[in-house]
Amino acid sequence: MEERNAPPRMIGESATFLEMQEHISVVAPLNKPVLIVGERGTGKELVAARLHFLSRRWEQNFLKINCAAMTETLLEAQLFGHEAGAYTGATKQRKGYFERAHGGTLFLDELANTDLSVQEKILRVIEYGEFERLGGNETLTVDVRIIAATNEDLPELARNNKFREDLLDRLAFDVITLPPLRERAEDILVLAEHFAVGMVKEIGGEFFAGFSDKVEKQLMNYSWPGNIRELKNVIERAVYQNGDGHITQLVFNPFESPYRPSVRGKPAEQGEEGANDSPAAAGIPDLSSTESFDFKDEVQSYEINLLKQAMEQSQFNQKKAAEFLNLSYHQLRGYLRKYDLLG
Repeated sequence: MEERNAPPRMIGESATFLEMQEHISVVAPLNKPVLIVGERGTGKELVAARLHFLSRRWEQNFLKINCAAMTETLLEAQLFGHEAGAYTGATKQRKGYFERAHGGTLFLDELANTDLSVQEKILRVIEYGEFERLGGNETLTVDVRIIAATNEDLPELARNNKFREDLLDRLAFDVITLPPLRERAEDILVLAEHFAVGMVKEIGGEFFAGFSDKVEKQLMNYSWPGNIRELKNVIERAVYQNGDGHITQLVFNPFESPYRPSVRGKPAEQGEEGANDSPAAAGIPDLSSTESFDFKDEVQSYEINLLKQAMEQSQFNQKKAAEFLNLSYHQLRGYLRKYDLLG
């Protein structure tokens, strides 16, 4: 069990991951702002926590706030606090995040989404350590280290006057840019096994029996747009669906279903793997040679043919057919039921 004030564990062995860890270790002891940049799911909050717990402030508060989750007024009240009567519903004085984080670290996630007026007040805290509560006229002083995070291009936003350049200058004392998971190929299976073991324990299993060769190839070939957070979800989902601890199939898109509602005028999304832009290669008929085309009937015939071939090839073993088609067992059963092929 990790201690409350211990640096959070980060897992990986790739060169890019180790370089990032070294960067964190070097900048953590400084009482300077740090900007963390990375795609969604790359672990920005985890890095911020590690920066705090490796600093001299590790015994003090580490507070986190998502700037994108609040309106301008609410965010301002949460950050700087308010006096009684500052606005409707403010019945008593409330300390904000800056006051509560005094002596420690405040992590501002999704900072790019803040209003320029709020950015100006954050800049004042960074430069002078000063602010006033909403509805108050007393200037308060705090000692807070600010760590901010974004998945936006802040320099570009600043050039377009959507982010304060002076605030960007102060935040960018040092910038830690997190590599996406697709650039950490050596870490994918390491992380996947870690998440699988954790999920096996969570559901009361005895041990994790490993991944099949097919699953390992799928994990390595997938682009991981949601990065580590997506990997964790895919692995944990696979563990509880497979049951025996040995992972033989994955579901990358849990919304995939023969009954999934479609958006009018928008084609269904293609899978991450095996997409082919060539109509001929996909078995699509030449529409230029016919006056009309029954789309629903053709799609239904195509799906029925695929299902029948997969079932025959798997000797009518539904679990094997599902693995062959890269569907979950329940997804296959849904398709078979839809086309009355269960008999």
